[in-house]
Amino acid sequence: MMFGNNQSESRENLWRGQLDRFVKENQQELAALAWGLWLANGDTQGTIGIDLQPTPHFVYCPQEAVEKLNMNVENRLQEILGIIEHHQPEVEVLMIGIGKGEIKLIQFTPEPAPPVCFEQVGQDVDGLLDLLEQRLDQAIALG
Repeated sequence: MMFGNNQSESRENLWRGQLDRFVKENQQELAALAWGLWLANGDTQGTIGIDLQPTPHFVYCPQEAVEKLNMNVENRLQEILGIIEHHQPEVEVLMIGIGKGEIKLIQFTPEPAPPVCFEQVGQDVDGLLDLLEQRLDQAIALG
């Protein structure tokens, strides 16, 4: 564990902090999006991902792709696979952040629950995607 300020390391990991702030500031909308996508597709498309390259956008991470990545990194993602397998979409939000050749698990339990967030936000999935991608782009650009 390093306590010094390594600037190159902090720049490389900047996306993680930016993503954390974005998630914290947009929990209700992300929960609404997650529930809306769950209603539309269930888990047939995989886990929702936030890909930061080349510009921030939402994608699906198919189960097979995550399993293949796990094999390629000597089973270091085994815990993530377990979390994905036991995901409860009516209670929690689960997404995978993708940036700088790394991934970051995003998991939180919003208040209120995702179905209620979806009702309260009052937008369809396409509207939520547009709104959140704009906010994400701004959050990443501001750094």
